[in-house]
Amino acid sequence: MEAVISNLVARFEKGALSRRELIRGLAMLAAASGTAAAGLQQPGFKGVKIDHISIQVTNLPRSIDFYQKLFGFSVVSEDKGNEIVRLGVNKTVVSLHHKSPTATVDHFAIGVDHFDKESVTRDLKALGVTPAENIDAGFHVKDPEGINVQIVQG
Repeated sequence: MEAVISNLVARFEKGALSRRELIRGLAMLAAASGTAAAGLQQPGFKGVKIDHISIQVTNLPRSIDFYQKLFGFSVVSEDKGNEIVRLGVNKTVVSLHHKSPTATVDHFAIGVDHFDKESVTRDLKALGVTPAENIDAGFHVKDPEGINVQIVQG
């Protein structure tokens, strides 16, 4: 960019560019650099870990048994009304949801540092991403392929 500015000034000094053209050129450069910087904008939060995976299952008791026996998980919490059982050791690692379509990863959750729902919402919207909230996936966004990515406190 420095070379472009130098070229504009040199052309102005030689009389090949009017003051109005110089100002217009500099203004366009400033606007373009602001647009480029906006495109590189980073959110005010960082993902630090995969928090849990949510799987839609056919047979909830069978799936609970599988994860308990194979990985030594226990029930961390339940939402009986929505047929969701969360399994892990001290915290949820796998969330099982009796829901169709089955054999589907409903969503995965990424834990972020300094999670504040309002500021994360502002950051996401500034990046052109609209967060949504629902009973199945909580606070989430869709990735480019349409997969639910839940955002939680890391």
